[in-house]
Amino acid sequence: MAVSAKVAAVVGVRKEREGLQEVVVESDGRREPALNYVTLTGSLKVGDRVVINTTAVELGLGTGGMHFVMARLAEGEPLPPGHIMKLRYTPWQFSCLAAEEQDSPHHQAVASLRSLNGMPVIACCLHSMIAPAAAGFKAEREGRVAYIMTDGASLPLALSDLVVDLRRAGLLDATITAGQAFGGDYEAVNLHSALIVAKAVAAADVAIVSQGPGNVGTGTPFGFSGIEQGEMVNAAAALGGRPIAIPRISFTERRERHHGLSHHTMTALGVAALAPAHVVVPQMAADRMKPIMDAVEAAGISGKHRVIVRDGSRGMDELRRRNIQVKSMGRAPDDDPEFFLAAAAAGAYAAEILG
Repeated sequence: MAVSAKVAAVVGVRKEREGLQEVVVESDGRREPALNYVTLTGSLKVGDRVVINTTAVELGLGTGGMHFVMARLAEGEPLPPGHIMKLRYTPWQFSCLAAEEQDSPHHQAVASLRSLNGMPVIACCLHSMIAPAAAGFKAEREGRVAYIMTDGASLPLALSDLVVDLRRAGLLDATITAGQAFGGDYEAVNLHSALIVAKAVAAADVAIVSQGPGNVGTGTPFGFSGIEQGEMVNAAAALGGRPIAIPRISFTERRERHHGLSHHTMTALGVAALAPAHVVVPQMAADRMKPIMDAVEAAGISGKHRVIVRDGSRGMDELRRRNIQVKSMGRAPDDDPEFFLAAAAAGAYAAEILG
């Protein structure tokens, strides 16, 4: 493994939001943009000297083709509170105050809660699903929605433009980053404790669990990050929650393994999920419903889980009303409606079972 890095000077700050800065750095007489994760390296200002990772730019990559700030060259600054390390045993490890640890003001609340007491937990396999799922819930009832970001894909929550938009629109009320993911309103050691934090600390009525932006796939049966959807179902059930799983459905996807019912759903729910969940299929035309239900049956999902059909249209209307733009694999809701309707229907069902 090789990393290309340089020392550079910060000569400007283009824009910033909580947890993320886009700065302009100068090195070897060239000025170029770089992303800085504030949780890792602190807030930067003009004049700071930094080490930047230049690998992606030198390779000419499109996605991810920016410099990233690796370190700020400063000495003697105090450490932040907390003793839980994230990015453990790497050169970038840092401490944070996890909600569970003894020094946290939330320690007792987390320690005393052993059950989710029936809280719905919506298990996603792609980051883009969280928007219609949250909108589907909010379209049906008032309530607090917590998003738990796992460490299955990107680790910094600040990278997600979608989460920023959903927070501003009032569709997400709290964020929790689990495992090695970081930057949420609350940090958690693992998915199980993150679910407890959602209930005990964030006072959530429903938790939406998903990996962050990015999705690893290899074309092999088990080599994809979305398989953790099955683990989400297991964790929610083990803690006394009500797991609700969103199937990945697309009729515009050209890759055969993802056309109709994705093989990711077949594996995550048909193999990895050991506990039963509610699998919500959206209402759709009969000529599309039949192949989906046939695939659900063939994958063993209907024998293990309760498969139900619900309307997701109100959730999609809610996204439009709140002016949320969302895409998945480059496709918008009008391009691939069943994909988004499935997530919105799951959110609507979460509201239904609370009602």
